[in-house]
Amino acid sequence: MAEYAIGDIQGCYNALQLLLNKIQFNERSDRLWLVGDLINRGPQSLEVLKFLYTLPIAPRISLGNHDLHFLKQLWDPAAKAHAHDTLSPLLNAPEREELGQWLRMQPILCYDANLNVVMCHAGIAPFWSLDVAIARAHEVELVLQGPKYRMFLTHLYDKNAIHWSSALQGMHRLRVICNYFTNMRYCELNGDLALKHKGPPHTHVHQHYPWYALPNRVNINADIVFGHWSALQGQCPNPHIHALDTGCVWGGQLTAMRLHDKQRFTIGTFTK
Repeated sequence: MAEYAIGDIQGCYNALQLLLNKIQFNERSDRLWLVGDLINRGPQSLEVLKFLYTLPIAPRISLGNHDLHFLKQLWDPAAKAHAHDTLSPLLNAPEREELGQWLRMQPILCYDANLNVVMCHAGIAPFWSLDVAIARAHEVELVLQGPKYRMFLTHLYDKNAIHWSSALQGMHRLRVICNYFTNMRYCELNGDLALKHKGPPHTHVHQHYPWYALPNRVNINADIVFGHWSALQGQCPNPHIHALDTGCVWGGQLTAMRLHDKQRFTIGTFTK
């Protein structure tokens, strides 16, 4: 079995199929790892989810901020669409409930001890070990996959949820964890999230550090695979941290990485 991690698809179904053809993906013997943001901004979110839902070998998925945004749109009556959303065909599809139920059962973090690879959408908070990150992700997964998922989605957004403390409780604790796993790019020197900054590292504000470059970051003894940050253009100076969002939906490329040897494959540019 070959296992391939793929960067943010964001509804670019045609690009996904071209990439799978390029790597000669065999759906009956190979497995996909998907870093999240499967949907939104691109034109074919419904087609992407239907394809992944029906794969004979279930893909490994780490949920991203756009995936959670869709779930909020689906089940929070007060949810507001964002200006550049392209979720209407998915939200109006007869399969929306079935696909939503499947999507909410996907994890926040995936770890394979045999491959020694951990995957999450935005990365791992610089003060968490691997064991702690797995435990924190599990907290969110228990709620999202449990009977109180609608309440959780109702309270999902909080731009002030930027400071982690083990003493945090309740919904605020879950929002902070979620922000680190799905919205993180830069951190303050003390580890707090700096959510306003999205550009490449050479443009970062004084004392804002890429999460993977924060001084005294806790070392993770595994290869980390993440997406979310298209401005990195797939580049990270740490050879054991692999950025896979190469901005397909913005006219860049869609990238796959074969996990056993870290070889990358890319396809084309996407035009809306």
